[in-house]
Amino acid sequence: MKILLIQPAQERGLGFRSLAVVEPLGLEAIAGSLPQHNVRILDLRLENHLRQILQDFQPDFCGINCSFTIDVYQTQEIAAAIKAWRKDVPVFVGGHHASLSPSDFYCPSIDGVVVGEGEKTSPEIVQALESGKDLRTIPGIVLNQAARPYYTPERPLIGHLDELPLPARHLTQRYRYHYHLGFQKPFSIMETARGCPYRCDFCSVWKFFQGKCRMKSPQRVLDEIKIIREKFIFLADDNFLLSVPRAKHIAELLMENRVKKHFMFQARSDAIVQHPEVIPLLRRAGFWKVYIGFEKIDEDALGLLNKHNSVQNNEEALKILRAHGMEVIASFIIDPSFQVNDFRRLRQYILDWKLYSPSLTILTPLPGTDLFARVKEKLVTTNYELFDYVHAVLPTKLKLADFYREFTELYKVGYAWSQIGWEGFRAILRNTFSISHLISMKRAAWAAVEPLNYLAGHERKVLS
Repeated sequence: MKILLIQPAQERGLGFRSLAVVEPLGLEAIAGSLPQHNVRILDLRLENHLRQILQDFQPDFCGINCSFTIDVYQTQEIAAAIKAWRKDVPVFVGGHHASLSPSDFYCPSIDGVVVGEGEKTSPEIVQALESGKDLRTIPGIVLNQAARPYYTPERPLIGHLDELPLPARHLTQRYRYHYHLGFQKPFSIMETARGCPYRCDFCSVWKFFQGKCRMKSPQRVLDEIKIIREKFIFLADDNFLLSVPRAKHIAELLMENRVKKHFMFQARSDAIVQHPEVIPLLRRAGFWKVYIGFEKIDEDALGLLNKHNSVQNNEEALKILRAHGMEVIASFIIDPSFQVNDFRRLRQYILDWKLYSPSLTILTPLPGTDLFARVKEKLVTTNYELFDYVHAVLPTKLKLADFYREFTELYKVGYAWSQIGWEGFRAILRNTFSISHLISMKRAAWAAVEPLNYLAGHERKVLS
């Protein structure tokens, strides 16, 4: 069977989305589970020729990734375009948002939704379509029947991640030159574990993975890393230090096998504070940048997020990491209730701790999260194109124009633009970035610090 897997484009939504284009790992994983079929991945962020691809490839089945809420409408449009091309081609949708809110895809152009992990479900759907088997016997899907959606039984999580086939990265070969995270390029992304044991009310990860955590073995992690050609690798685990002994073993294997890569990972600050001895080992193995969810600068505010961590741990982890030459990307959540003084205090905190290029997001209740269930009646809009983490979808205490002005001031403080320019120049010297690419990134960055851009998009989409 000829199967087309589609990654939606990325032009919708403001902010720094255009400063990062990462490979569609979820689609590569699905493709890896379909080795006996003719699979093609279409990344619409880099190749906007859907109609031509349909004509040339003539797929028998199409799958669309909708992991982000902001991609819902585009996913529906892609499905409609496929059905307009050929009505009898089955179209299924998967990904985080689709799994947590499958009702958003109950429409004539979509045949069903894969709920949860798709590596087992997708081959069963394809096999059923080939053999004429009833799709209602397959667990883990929602079928869009005429009268109402039909929910099949829940599919158990995959038991042993080591048994999963390797992602089919060769199917994105024609795009790989363009994948990057900031100035990290050539760039790849991989996972070594799935799930998170914590229950932050704004997070959809633990919901998607049913509150369970599973990890690949250190040897499996090494085997996958060794076949990745790119120099920079982002480990997408929610917390790479979920098991510190495993993290140590992975680092030791990397050094024993003389693997020369640069790794960026995510971790909780409490794990770093409790196990500072792992940091110098990771640094020697090539780990150089860590993303930490600071979220808040006040203990009381942090407690309201159900984070089960502390500001003190955040600051202590920062000291430990810097002592061993690790770069830190600290993320902060901006409450719609922020007043001018709250913004001022956060700006000063960023300056005091010299937090270069922090991640700044506005509190966004994603469908399927505990936060969404708690505040959905307060939403000022249900237009998903504003659920991009940089627009306020809950009422703000400040006037909206003032709120966005203060928000963009955080960017101006947190991002050293001269340093960004220097990193871009070095990337050009390394021949990993073109001048036109650098200019495009700088334009996107400058657009992100203009408050009128946020206000205009907000007013247009709230009223639409």
